[in-house]
Amino acid sequence: MNIRYCADYEGMSQMAFDYLLTSLKAKPQQLICTATGNSPERLYEKLADHNKSTPNSFKEIKIIKLDEWGGTNGDYPNTSDYYLQKKVLEPLQISKSNYLSFDSSPTDAKKECDRMENEIQEHGPIDICILGLGKNGHLGFNEPSKSLIPDCHIADLSESSLKHPMANKMKTRPTYGLTLGMANILKSKKIILLVTGPSKKKAIKKLLNREITTFLPASFLWLHPNVDCFLDKSSL
Repeated sequence: MNIRYCADYEGMSQMAFDYLLTSLKAKPQQLICTATGNSPERLYEKLADHNKSTPNSFKEIKIIKLDEWGGTNGDYPNTSDYYLQKKVLEPLQISKSNYLSFDSSPTDAKKECDRMENEIQEHGPIDICILGLGKNGHLGFNEPSKSLIPDCHIADLSESSLKHPMANKMKTRPTYGLTLGMANILKSKKIILLVTGPSKKKAIKKLLNREITTFLPASFLWLHPNVDCFLDKSSL
């Protein structure tokens, strides 16, 4: 993992944007996995601003959603789907045919995970996976546990995830998560990890110790040959 220390959140977002844009200019047709939340939000804003000044910059990319809240009856506007529609898909003018996504309110969650796994097999592997670091070290809804699941799966949500601002705003509380698995993530050709927020101090410290453990899913990124971690130093 290549740790890139950034002065603050804005600097982290700018450095990640420069890195991502260079990659997309070199190869416009890529499958990008997008996380939600505060960590990548400014990065997405910078991509949107670039697309305004240089239209159709991203028309060839495909987007795959990292995870989704389950059991919420598709409670917009607090789903991951709504977040990505407003901050990525619409601003970057990504067509529906280039968006691979968990249903926000599936009738059969297991079948939905199987469908997404098939989508990855058909369109993957992921070229660039954009991740944020969870407070407890999770990636997507791959939560700390005695074991981790490799493929798309239904996830039990930790107390930390259930306290996420997106979940707190929902009328119907999520009862599970839908997520890409650790193998799906680790098969990505490149990974961008965005680390920011004072509440992440403990997880950051554990990650930088380089000890690989299922109780810190993000630590498995040390096993990947092409990870760039953009670390907001003001979070330390």
